[in-house]
Amino acid sequence: MEGEINEKLLRGEQEAVNEEVSLKEKIWKESKKMWVVAGPAIFTRFSTFGINVISQAFIGHIGSIELAGYALVLTVLVRFANGILLGMASALETLCGQAYGAKQYSMLGIYLQRSWIVLFFCSICLLPLLIFAAPILKALGQEQEIAEMSGYIALWFIPVIFAFSISFTCQMFLQAQSKNIIIAYLAAASLVIHLTLSWLLTVKYKLGIPGAMASTILAYWIPNLGQLMFVVSGGCRETWKGFSTLAFKDLWLVIKLSVSSGAMLCLELWYNTILILLTGNLKNAEVSIDALSICLNINGWEMMISLGFCAAASVRVSNELGRGSSRAAKFSIVIVVLTSLSIGFVLFLIFLFLRERLAYIFTENEEVAKAVADLSPVLAVSLLMNSVQPVLSGVALGAGWQSTVAYVNLACYYLVGIPVGVVLGYVFKMQVNGVWIGMLFGTFVQTVILVILTWKTDWDKQVTLARNRVDKWVVAADDDESTPQR
Repeated sequence: MEGEINEKLLRGEQEAVNEEVSLKEKIWKESKKMWVVAGPAIFTRFSTFGINVISQAFIGHIGSIELAGYALVLTVLVRFANGILLGMASALETLCGQAYGAKQYSMLGIYLQRSWIVLFFCSICLLPLLIFAAPILKALGQEQEIAEMSGYIALWFIPVIFAFSISFTCQMFLQAQSKNIIIAYLAAASLVIHLTLSWLLTVKYKLGIPGAMASTILAYWIPNLGQLMFVVSGGCRETWKGFSTLAFKDLWLVIKLSVSSGAMLCLELWYNTILILLTGNLKNAEVSIDALSICLNINGWEMMISLGFCAAASVRVSNELGRGSSRAAKFSIVIVVLTSLSIGFVLFLIFLFLRERLAYIFTENEEVAKAVADLSPVLAVSLLMNSVQPVLSGVALGAGWQSTVAYVNLACYYLVGIPVGVVLGYVFKMQVNGVWIGMLFGTFVQTVILVILTWKTDWDKQVTLARNRVDKWVVAADDDESTPQR
């Protein structure tokens, strides 16, 4: 009897060890899959961010009016267009990710071509924004000289707008297959070329704005050409079967998902813009805006990390749903959220203790540094929240919840965050701290809702919905004679 008991105890201990090893292996394998997407995505976003920093630095040496004009176009018009196109391209994260997981590989190429068509026409619709930039900015109250310079620089951004359409769609097409390391290599090469060419054209040969903007255009198009060559020249043999007339069929479904994705992302991007506008009307606005811009700059760099994990969450969830594994999809969510949250917590502690010392990297003004010190606790909390909220948005993209999250963003940001920020900042005289705390409250409410939505979701049902979505497109493809063979 005693021997049987000992044998059972030993068997139980062995099973516990096996489960622990199994869990460790699962975490390790999932982490590797996550970093294959997140690592290159983070690096690529840092590199893209760096293109604008380099352009701004060299244009700043041309003249102050030129710098102001470039900054105005970039932050107001180009960021607006960028948000719309990136949001609409995010539909591919759902479509390509789920199709790849379901092993309907040939459909990825069709989705890519359909997205090109939709984003091309969207880019044409955005052209008046750049063509009439000067009168638009004058109407918004900008100084005439700066507005005229902005109007001139805006025309140079027209090729960049079309570059966004190719860049965003190819990135998401490759990400869905975990082949985005090529994007990181191309981004790094483009950054080096841009730095060298900007120096040659603006410093050595003194070509001014045309030289700086020509280098900027090339910096955006070089990775595009590399990605296109990789896709069509055999880098994606399973998923790219050539151009097809099927790309022109059933565009309405792509348009609906693209519009939902665009609304979801743009509501987030414009939220930060409103934060700047509200701050501009506060007492001692110049110091407030300087301090806030430093904090938002830091916040923006950290957001590049979060967006990398957003991409990883989207790819992993969509792949597993398409593959038919709800348990694997849920496990992926846990791993990505915990990894991102760990990094966010470390940054939270760093920026909480650095306070005003951080500001002296950007300014020598003691008043601004003190204002940054006052904002540091809010910045630290913002960094911590950034480590969760974008990841949950990535989960939403992977599952195809764009429409639902767009409504959540609208309610939390514009019916909760902004009103609370206005009350705290203006009524309770908390100034920029109050505005930011109020808007953080909106983000917090949104995060809580997304956590509840993710927790309460019937993931088995999501697998069925993903399969139905993929099967619907495949049936349409099989009915079309011009569809490439799978």
